[in-house]
Amino acid sequence: MTVGVDIGAKGGGQRAVVDLEELLATRLLVQGNSGSGKSHLLRRLLEQSAPWVQQCVIDPEGDFVTLADRYGHVVVDASGTERDLAIIANRVRQHRVSVILNLESLDVDRQVRAAAAFLNGLFEAERDHWYPMLVVVDEAQLFAPAAATEAGDEARRQSLAAMTNLMCRGRKRGLAGVIATQRLAKLAKNVAAEASNFLMGRTFLDIDMARAADLLGMERRQAEAFRNLERGQFVALGPAMTRKPETVKIGAVETQGRGGSPKLVPLPEQPSEDAHALIFTRGEGELMPRREPAPVSTAEVLSQLARSRPEAPPAPEAPDLFAEAERDEAIEEVLTAMLAEPEAGFQPVSILYQDFLVRCRIEKIATPLDLPAFRKRLALARAGVGQGERAVEGGDWDQATLVAASLPEDIRGVFLLVARAALLKAPCPSDADIAKAYGTRSPGRARRLLAYMEERGFLVCASDLRGNRLVMLPDLGWQTAPGDADAVAAE
Repeated sequence: MTVGVDIGAKGGGQRAVVDLEELLATRLLVQGNSGSGKSHLLRRLLEQSAPWVQQCVIDPEGDFVTLADRYGHVVVDASGTERDLAIIANRVRQHRVSVILNLESLDVDRQVRAAAAFLNGLFEAERDHWYPMLVVVDEAQLFAPAAATEAGDEARRQSLAAMTNLMCRGRKRGLAGVIATQRLAKLAKNVAAEASNFLMGRTFLDIDMARAADLLGMERRQAEAFRNLERGQFVALGPAMTRKPETVKIGAVETQGRGGSPKLVPLPEQPSEDAHALIFTRGEGELMPRREPAPVSTAEVLSQLARSRPEAPPAPEAPDLFAEAERDEAIEEVLTAMLAEPEAGFQPVSILYQDFLVRCRIEKIATPLDLPAFRKRLALARAGVGQGERAVEGGDWDQATLVAASLPEDIRGVFLLVARAALLKAPCPSDADIAKAYGTRSPGRARRLLAYMEERGFLVCASDLRGNRLVMLPDLGWQTAPGDADAVAAE
């Protein structure tokens, strides 16, 4: 059965029809500068062919998600891990569901990784599921670049390999690539060369016009015609459309994208005094930028030291007024009060121990902890998981403390901080939180602590496609929720 997809009108008024079966076998390349109408063309092709063939759209800007309401596409937001996306892609082929992979919430590097994982999942489906599918990739120069881009080298290699598989080897697996790019010079040649059908829109750079003319078999002097094309006009050539280059005007679409060019809107009329107040007056609930403290001169510091009072003599020993359980609770309160001070968590242990002894005398705790015991309790208190842990009490937490006992004393608190987040299904602590729990301000030290525990099998670090970190604890079978590793430390 031959299915013709109407995409618009030719110069002579005839309908421009794409042979869908031929397109599935020969693939399509769309090129045009920003504003030439590429997205409109892709939307027209998707709308007209939706009843006839399964579709997958790789959408870096979230422009095509509006197809879902009218044509039943499932929107796949690129969250989770690359393995999750590969599994979803395999199910898409198995159940023949049209989908839109929405990448708008990711940066370029993660967009490239997500697209590569999804395309590989489509490509590696079992033979029984090799049904015909139209795979539309917008902004293809991001995923198959001719040179280095913002994405990392490893991500770029993965994506380029996936795009090459789609265009070179996808036909036998039922995958028909439709790729659109702003500039042919930015698109990898081995990917562009696999297309046999072309729709070339408005182009201004000489190098892109020359490549477009070569692909269409036109003479170089005819390449100037691409500068004169109107928005929505494309020069078509290929076995699925026409045997000689013809100008096509793309027809209307039934759905609208969320993007598009901004419209001119008159500026609001208001006195200059009101405009000044709008900019420089703090709104309700708006935080003002933090001001850095003014620098203090050396002379002023020396003067303050000279005026400082001598340290008070230690108070005499007092009898212990607490039973053992009450004594532990009192020590816990002393440690909590100590670490509540802004800089206490970053002081050396020796200074903190002296402060601890003074506070114990004030509270009449006659037999405080010795230094080794204080180190253990301090590590837990810094991590917020002290002896009196209430939020996660029970047998599960006891198991976590047993696992932590195999680690050095100064790291146990960090492990229990992560374990508590995993048990409560809370986001993974940030580098700043981990560093604060260890008594340092260095995020690099926090990452080294996690790497140390990962090398010894206590935990496994991973990240989702949004770049958030999650930690799995194999011995406990727990896993944290994704959390921003670069977030500021919690109060």
